[in-house]
Amino acid sequence: MLSLADLKFGTAGRRAPGPRGGVLLGSLPAVRKDPLRMLMKNFREYGDLVRFTFGPMVAHLVSSPEGAQQVLAENNKNYGKQTRGFKNLRYVLGNGLLTSEGDFWKRQRRIAQPGFHRQKIVGFAQSMVRAAEATAERLEARRNQTLDISAEMSRLTLRIVGETLLGHDPSDAADEVGIALSALLHIANVRTSQIIDLPPVFPTAQNRLFRKSLKVLDSVVLRIIHERRKNPGDRGDLLSMLMEAKDAETGESMNDEQLRDEAMTIFLAGHETTAMALTFTLLCLAQAPSVQREHKEELEKTLQGRSPAMEDLPKLRFNKMVVQEGLRLYPPAWVITRSVIAGDVIDGYDVPAGSIAFVSPYVTHRHPRYWDNPEGFDPRRFEREPAKGAYYPFGGGPRQCIGSAFAMMEAELVLATLARRVRLELAPGAPIELDPSITLRPKNGLLMTVR
Repeated sequence: MLSLADLKFGTAGRRAPGPRGGVLLGSLPAVRKDPLRMLMKNFREYGDLVRFTFGPMVAHLVSSPEGAQQVLAENNKNYGKQTRGFKNLRYVLGNGLLTSEGDFWKRQRRIAQPGFHRQKIVGFAQSMVRAAEATAERLEARRNQTLDISAEMSRLTLRIVGETLLGHDPSDAADEVGIALSALLHIANVRTSQIIDLPPVFPTAQNRLFRKSLKVLDSVVLRIIHERRKNPGDRGDLLSMLMEAKDAETGESMNDEQLRDEAMTIFLAGHETTAMALTFTLLCLAQAPSVQREHKEELEKTLQGRSPAMEDLPKLRFNKMVVQEGLRLYPPAWVITRSVIAGDVIDGYDVPAGSIAFVSPYVTHRHPRYWDNPEGFDPRRFEREPAKGAYYPFGGGPRQCIGSAFAMMEAELVLATLARRVRLELAPGAPIELDPSITLRPKNGLLMTVR
């Protein structure tokens, strides 16, 4: 007799279509060469569920909103984080919220959740605007000069995450941190698709760079924690709350190792992803002069020459839609991987136990059945609510990014602050090449001219 679960997710499907690939490596060479192009090509050719082989491993690209919801929300307990990608992320982030699972993750989430309540993050708005105004001044001082806007956004978001969440401004180490983080993300991504994945302890050239870069980040994070241990107390930031908090069920608090893992996760999720979201949104605006004019008109009408504040955000509706559309086209978390625990059926096809499920916001956000002119930059499309599951730049289900409201508030305030004071143009001949690493980044930066 069929159970409710059987009726909901299905009990029998068929093998999904997909490319044959090479005899030994399957589609591994193609995904190494250009993963975004490979995923989009096969989605267009084979449909909502595509089967790949990567050497001995079987993987499926899940592209329909319904399938993505099944993996991330409705049947999320069947989809774990025992994948190569998460294994390599754990070398960097340890067992933080992004990488942990099960009861430990639930405990850490319970402890961290109050730090992201709306009334808490609203208090960070002034710090965000103050940091953005300082960046605007830096840009104004370099009027008519060409610079890497991705580096500027990384420096800005590093200051914001340091001041608001960690209670420490690491701007003096911004360049060093940026170089180290780029190296770590690149190496972690490369290791994921290597046939032989040697742990960092092996003395290869790649692993030596990995350990050196990790040491840079560890030195910053551990120094903050050690300084805070000497002078404990609530300073109004997330780190204070994490250090003081006790689990309501067990009465336990976090030790230094757990604090390091969560702080490192905040560094990546709160700094890197928002910086890349802002970078690509500024690129989109530079490529769409009419949208840029409409955006500027809203800012002038609403702000009348002053800096934005938290209470202005409901009135800056177009500003929010610009951010949403930037996240649709260039979601920093461009792919979400899950390990399949028990066999499932998605969109009528078998997804076997032990395989990997790829859910890609980058692909789903370009699904022509749910988005008109999917490759076009049209913020006005967000005047209507997207179809359920068709838009998920922060993931979905119980594992949705805990800092999504923080990130949206930050992106909206920063964009309004910068666009009010400067206009950015894409430098003539500047290459726009995507680097789908752990996060989606512009390869070799993004050169723009300040006007």
